[in-house]
Amino acid sequence: MKKFAFLIFCSVCLFVNVSTSAQSRIPITWEVQKYDIGAVLPQNFYSDRDLDVTAALDLKNVSSGAFSRLTLRISDQAVVSAVSVNGASADFSKGEESIGGSQKLQRVVVSLPSMAPNTTFSVKVTYKLKVPSNTGLNSLSSIDSQFLPMSFWYPTPNSWFFSGGADFAPFSLRVTGGKGATLVSSGTNAGGSYTQSLNAQPFFLAGVFETSDINGVEVFMPSGTGPLGKERANELAGFFSEANAFVAKMSGSTKKVPLRIVAVNRGAGFSDSGTVLVDDSVFRRQKLDSQTAMLLAEAAAKTWLGNMVEVSGDGYGVIREGLSRFIATQFIEAKFGKEVADIERLRQRTNYAAIASRDSPLNIVSPIDGYYFTATANKGSMIWKFLSLNLKDAFWERLRTQAADGNLTIGELRDSFSEHKAYLDYMIDNSTAMNLMVGVPQNSGNQTKVALRNISDIAAQVDVVGTTASGQRLVTSANLNPNGFGEAVFRSPEKVVRAEVDPEKIYPQTNYSDDVAPRDLDDNDPILFIKKEFDRQRYEDAEKNAKIVLRAYPILDEAQTFLGRALLAQNKVTEAARIFQQVLDDKLPTPQSLAWANVGLGELALKTGDSAGAMKYFDQTIRTDGDYGASLAARIGRSKLNPPISADQAIISYFKDFDAAVLAHDKARVDSLVGAGEVSRFASGVAGQAEQWATQVLRTDSIDSDNVLVETNLNVRLLNREVESGMAVFRLSKLDGV
Repeated sequence: MKKFAFLIFCSVCLFVNVSTSAQSRIPITWEVQKYDIGAVLPQNFYSDRDLDVTAALDLKNVSSGAFSRLTLRISDQAVVSAVSVNGASADFSKGEESIGGSQKLQRVVVSLPSMAPNTTFSVKVTYKLKVPSNTGLNSLSSIDSQFLPMSFWYPTPNSWFFSGGADFAPFSLRVTGGKGATLVSSGTNAGGSYTQSLNAQPFFLAGVFETSDINGVEVFMPSGTGPLGKERANELAGFFSEANAFVAKMSGSTKKVPLRIVAVNRGAGFSDSGTVLVDDSVFRRQKLDSQTAMLLAEAAAKTWLGNMVEVSGDGYGVIREGLSRFIATQFIEAKFGKEVADIERLRQRTNYAAIASRDSPLNIVSPIDGYYFTATANKGSMIWKFLSLNLKDAFWERLRTQAADGNLTIGELRDSFSEHKAYLDYMIDNSTAMNLMVGVPQNSGNQTKVALRNISDIAAQVDVVGTTASGQRLVTSANLNPNGFGEAVFRSPEKVVRAEVDPEKIYPQTNYSDDVAPRDLDDNDPILFIKKEFDRQRYEDAEKNAKIVLRAYPILDEAQTFLGRALLAQNKVTEAARIFQQVLDDKLPTPQSLAWANVGLGELALKTGDSAGAMKYFDQTIRTDGDYGASLAARIGRSKLNPPISADQAIISYFKDFDAAVLAHDKARVDSLVGAGEVSRFASGVAGQAEQWATQVLRTDSIDSDNVLVETNLNVRLLNREVESGMAVFRLSKLDGV
């Protein structure tokens, strides 16, 4: 009998919103020179939920004074048993450090001999790290174990939330245990141990993969990946290799870094030093999607900015996140064209506009702020675009010059671009308050005048684009004083019917909807402009709004998708089919758009009696897992085809055993049927509260050779609750390959 456990995976990003101004000017005392970490995975992941670790740190006193106390920070789930300094046992005490809300780090305060400035020494910490429940940050499982930096799994002196930057240093990493698992990290691999010579953060994964070297990129695919997955692997590897070459060309770097793409079912989106974690569903999609493309391109840029070149100091995120995103988007433009890149830039400023009214100055914001990545990456990218457009090749020349010594700070770059000091000071040292406004074109004879307004404390030199009745595009420029008014003049016999200020959007603003006149959109988010009407089931209005958005952004696939869905809701099947197919043919659609386009084509096939076609599109939606709502819609659509119940007998038997264990309130048996560390609260809850629990297996969808999605109908009643029933989808994974 095959043994299964059902797993529910989730990726966790820990962002906490508290003030950072108090710590923004704290100087660094201890600098990590190297990490040397050995870890042992447990033999039984059910009975032993500890990772045994010995971490040695080579440290240097980089301050101007002598110190005799070292504070290390680590997860509050770590149980430290011993600390030594330069090989001698050392006294230590423990404390807490709040990182916002209920989240805490553990402080390990170590007594030292007096360490003079520039003194180097070694500290070794022995501890057990408890992992009660698996998350996207850390997990212990026979299927996959992983420990990412933001799980705080190793000790380090400077907080991950320090405004001047977290600790990055070379490392050596050895992990033992994990029967049959393949170890993955960054750096060079020799006999299952990794050595990283770049400035990096230690992390590792241990799992079962199908591995292939493609275009110099090591791809760790899900076990049992089929032809479609291998096609995607080739596409991903080729794209990552091209992105890395683009960054090398722009940076002038000749360093070679091992590149790896790793399929994961949690923790996707992380990258460091050339290793990138992508969701395993990416290998089941019809093509490369925009989110994965940007992840890979940014990973290539960050390998230079932060790993090859140390990025630190106040405002480091403007470089690490913002400059990396700018370079990644430049690569998208080089590969797919400006129109595709401009859609990415639209998404970036839309995300930024959502938090622009409450962000902090970029020189003090840190990862402890909930909007840190949104602000530093998106606002930062606009800042670098401003400099690039104004300085052309000189921008890259100066950037390479400043990075040549292996260290880059925002202060150095501000000095290097001193001719734009007013702009940089305003954008980096202040919260965003700028708003550029344009008036309705006023035509008179052979010229058209457009009123402009600059609500900010800096002067702005802006381009203004006028569009004539025939669609001709006219460009002029205007200088706007701080908090002043101005005027743009178009000299043309043709009537100008539309005007837009700052079309390249190089000035971060609080409101972009009034950059255009006449004003078609009343929202910073063009997709929300459509979605509001769609959610109200006002499909004609949703169609109208979608077409307004698509006039401005013709290849915005999210708008195309809503247009297709609005047309389908009005039974305009021919036009809807054309739109959905257009989404699938787009150069770089989002995974959500791919999912909804497949749902739309499936529903159209259902309407026309093409059961086989409908099943194909619904199955494709479910396997690619691009959007929760789309997957649910596909399952509902598929149920209308009344397919026969289809499932392996071992899976049916598994759920019979699980139902029996739940009804018997046998927690030990429930725990044994659930993957170690998985859905712990769910397992505990149902084992003690279920008065009725019946699972009907309907059908299964294979993910790979070891994982399957199981669609069921649940009929349950918990203690003091009414009877509830409905669809539930479980992910089952084979344990120990049986």
